Amino acid sequence: MANKAKLKIIPLGGLNEIGKNMTVFEFGNDIIVVDCGLAFPDDEMLGIDLVIPDITYLLKNREKVRAIVLTHGHEDHIGALPYVLKQLNVPVYGTRLTLGLVEYKLKEHGILKDSKLITERPREIVEIGQFKVEFIRTSHSIADSAALAIHTPVGTVFHSGDFKIDFTPIGGEIADLHRFAQLGEKGVLVMLCDSTNIERPGYTMSERTVGETFDNLFRKAEQRIIVATFASNIHRVQQIIDSAYKYGRRVAISGRSMLNVVNVAVELGYLLIPDGLLVDIDEANKLPHDRVVIITTGSQGEPMSALTRMASSEHKKVEIVPGDTVIISASAIPGNEKLISRVINQLFKKGANVIYEALADIHVSGHACQEEIKLLHTLIKPKFFIPVHGEYRHLVQHAKLAETLGMPPQNIFVVDNGTVLEFTKNSGRVAGTVTAGKVLVDGLGVGDVGNIVLRDRKHLAQDGLLVVVVTISKETGSLIAGPDIISRGFVYVRESEDLMEESKNIVREVLAKCEKEEINEWSAIKSMIKDNLSSFLYEKTKRNPMILPIIMEI
Repeated sequence: MANKAKLKIIPLGGLNEIGKNMTVFEFGNDIIVVDCGLAFPDDEMLGIDLVIPDITYLLKNREKVRAIVLTHGHEDHIGALPYVLKQLNVPVYGTRLTLGLVEYKLKEHGILKDSKLITERPREIVEIGQFKVEFIRTSHSIADSAALAIHTPVGTVFHSGDFKIDFTPIGGEIADLHRFAQLGEKGVLVMLCDSTNIERPGYTMSERTVGETFDNLFRKAEQRIIVATFASNIHRVQQIIDSAYKYGRRVAISGRSMLNVVNVAVELGYLLIPDGLLVDIDEANKLPHDRVVIITTGSQGEPMSALTRMASSEHKKVEIVPGDTVIISASAIPGNEKLISRVINQLFKKGANVIYEALADIHVSGHACQEEIKLLHTLIKPKFFIPVHGEYRHLVQHAKLAETLGMPPQNIFVVDNGTVLEFTKNSGRVAGTVTAGKVLVDGLGVGDVGNIVLRDRKHLAQDGLLVVVVTISKETGSLIAGPDIISRGFVYVRESEDLMEESKNIVREVLAKCEKEEINEWSAIKSMIKDNLSSFLYEKTKRNPMILPIIMEI
């Protein structure tokens, strides 16, 4: 029976997009989910806070779902967990730091006590239904990252997670290449591999090179140093702390997410801070500027982040002054370039010396470049291959690279989220699709903002709103009061009195026509007001404001 059963692999997120990583593995009556991430909204998603995967397929098959397995603790791999666990409370497996960060997140959402978190160590194998999942140590820009070997009745699946091959990592433990090679020798049925940096030739630089750059910058800096980086990059934070200690500076932390991650990392022993080195911001403000380092969030220019607020003089406790050295130790996530550029310009205007990626080696990627990816393919030697984690162009480039290494094109699957891939011991094929897509989170609302609401928001943002208020007689249908026109985001009423008066005349004409033709259906009257007013306003202004007629009967 086991031979006849097929392994299904269904990516629900992480393909043709950056973030929102989630992949379903299904065999018989068992489902495990690898990663449960979020993505951040793009410019079109007005007012949206987060984007999480659509888990309709998992909810339809909830009796089969056995567990969620996590590769590492970045938001694009764990961020959707609180929202998913509220609907699908299953055990969550991960390494120590990953679950430490998850714990903090679930506590914020008030569901920690109802959740089951199970810590696994590298090379440990856990049985989940008919799956045996093995965690394998790898390198990335967050400690405790793992690749997964998922042993199934039809063969082994290798999931790289996010990885790079760093031979001089900060934590001292390199990726377990020996175990990768052993798996390759035994035979791997399918490999899913990170495609993020597939366009970059060569190798990703070691995280240690950033430490050397910090050393040089800290030695030369004469005043206060402010370093912005990703909160989750604990190795980077460790190197900042090491350089600060070396040059006799105290360290303060700014930004809620940075404080949270540092607290968890210190508690679990992943971040080593000498006694007395860490001070709070208030204490740091009393120290001489040449004795202070502030580690902050905001490396992506996020509008509400600590660094952005410092740059625009809106931070309650830190004011940028001439002579400050500001180091932005991150590269721009695609789409954030303008935000970062704006913050850099504001910092320069305040007299700060700003060091960013174009000027110095203050950031290295956490993802493998082409040569490291080739090495992984060569060690794993999979029969079938699915490029994951990247936009469509990355997946196609990764497929081409696999072909140059001898992989038959028919064994490579460049697919979209929701595609069902079916494997036996000797075959692989596309076997249909399931529901997959984006669920938008706005404040406390999950999924209550859809395409129609976004379209309306875009309309309002581009052309504004016009509210038309009229009062008509219940008995005769004639106009008693109004029309009053309220404009928001369309034109400034006091400077457009003629346009407003003409608009009112259009509404009066429509109402007179309705009265004459004995049209008393509110929906018909509203529709006529909208159509006539819309045509008039477009002719006069070449703009299409959203028009909301309000009719009151007395």
